[in-house]
Amino acid sequence: MAVSAIKPDWKLIETSSCCTQMARRSMSLLSQWSSRVFSVELDGANVYFSIQEKHRGEEVPRVFRRSPDCDRCYSLLVCSSDRVRQARFYGQLRDKLMRGLPPECDVSPMSSFLPDVKGSLIKGYFLKDNSESPSSSERFLRDLIRHDPVLVCSYLRGDDGRMWAQHLWSHADNQTMGMPKKYYVVPSEEPEYHPSTLNVINSDVFYSFEEAREVLKQCGDIIPEATSVMELLPSRAEARSKPDFPVIVIEGLDATGKTTLTESLRDTLGATLLRSPPQCLSPLRARFDQEPPLIRRAFYALGNYITAEQVGQEGMKTPVIVDRFWHSTAAYAIATAVSGPVCNLPAEGSEVYRWPGDLLQPSLVVLLTLDPEERKRRLRDRGQSETKEEQELDHDHLFRLKVEEAYRRISGPACVTVDASPPADQVLQQVQLLIRGKCHL
Repeated sequence: MAVSAIKPDWKLIETSSCCTQMARRSMSLLSQWSSRVFSVELDGANVYFSIQEKHRGEEVPRVFRRSPDCDRCYSLLVCSSDRVRQARFYGQLRDKLMRGLPPECDVSPMSSFLPDVKGSLIKGYFLKDNSESPSSSERFLRDLIRHDPVLVCSYLRGDDGRMWAQHLWSHADNQTMGMPKKYYVVPSEEPEYHPSTLNVINSDVFYSFEEAREVLKQCGDIIPEATSVMELLPSRAEARSKPDFPVIVIEGLDATGKTTLTESLRDTLGATLLRSPPQCLSPLRARFDQEPPLIRRAFYALGNYITAEQVGQEGMKTPVIVDRFWHSTAAYAIATAVSGPVCNLPAEGSEVYRWPGDLLQPSLVVLLTLDPEERKRRLRDRGQSETKEEQELDHDHLFRLKVEEAYRRISGPACVTVDASPPADQVLQQVQLLIRGKCHL
């Protein structure tokens, strides 16, 4: 009798592989665990705590003091060696928690990092369980870590209420990991730099064609549209000399007059008008806008390289006007990645504001600015739908300030600010003067 072939259970193999990756990543984190700082976002501000093996009478960190009646707290940190999978799961995790946990659970964004160590940030959520039956939360969390790339810690309050202990759960058997001693949580000083800045480079903002391309390449199996983007890319991007004719980029928030100005400059200068993201990516934008920042930012970064290829071709024949370019991509990404007030942004001169070494540099970048109320009025008059980030600009004053400040801090080249509140013909005249002085047109 013939022996039938035994078909492998690919789902089981994939789960086993993910668990192996998780275990390796967990061991790497555990070797540095006591050196890590934990940050919880509460009411728009970050509260920091760390852990140590002995308690020396330190006060209870504020994140635990805020709910004195809370018996149990948890932290969940998304941890995977596959950064695309990690980014997508983090984007889905909050909804999964809101569906699976009792309604009395409070969920706040959190992260863990090694101070001043780039790439050390891992993100997750901090939970406070105020329900009458915390056992249901524990069952949900134990089931979660059987299949998903997440590290779970529970925090138990001592009988005297003056100290809290951290217990890290095992991913393999859902038991508390064997640590040398239990860790106590203590307050930690605010770091010199906001922790999100540790992971901005080539995660929120991309500084090379290859780095952004590699992210979309990894998405090919899970996002079919990624293959379409790859087919549109130039064969490679490289540092190059500027085209024969000047390249002028016009930047600014929506409704600051970019379209009117760029079209007027095209006509008066006999220039070619291009836009970033380029038109060829327009059918794909809605799909990638649904993805987490890592994937979404890689998509828009590659859009700049496609535009740069077009600029290089057209700039050999005529001047080129570009409606938005790398400044927009970077400014929005930095402002989104770094929570809190403007002072949390990387300091002026930080490497996060540097121009990518393999991306064509424009001759001049003009940033149109406008009073917020006037900009809102123009948006209403246009009656056009806004992107998610533009809606956030209108509802979040701090976010708008961070975007504008990030614009101003980008170098290589820096933006020249122009007030867009006068009539369009006056704004055009002012920009033409800048172009004559800088580009000799």
